[in-house]
Amino acid sequence: QVQLVESGGGLVQAGGSLRLSCVASGRTSGRSISTYALGWFRQAPGKEREFVAAITWNSANTYYADSVKGRFTISRDNAKNTVYLGMNSLKPEDTAVYYCAASPGGNYYTTQPYKYWGQGAQVTVSS
Repeated sequence: QVQLVESGGGLVQAGGSLRLSCVASGRTSGRSISTYALGWFRQAPGKEREFVAAITWNSANTYYADSVKGRFTISRDNAKNTVYLGMNSLKPEDTAVYYCAASPGGNYYTTQPYKYWGQGAQVTVSS
């Protein structure tokens, strides 16, 4: 059983910063969660869940949505089974529930390859 638990969400003014964390625990069938790619998605009210950022298991590669490139930074600490999303220069349009997810591989930009999901953390950016 794999669990992902996000934290660090909250209310911030436009231009401010937040850092989300997501701790992964458990084990899949013979494969540690630390070998999975980890990603962040977000979903605003009335909108589809959209890709934000992803990082491969060894941090060798990172991927970002164009809308957050240059403002958000994804990182991970495998010793702590934790993935982070640093968010700077926040905009009201960044307001959403942010989800972390774990994927054994595939197209990290879509939800389909991600097998495990957290419960989400609310981020609200006021103007």
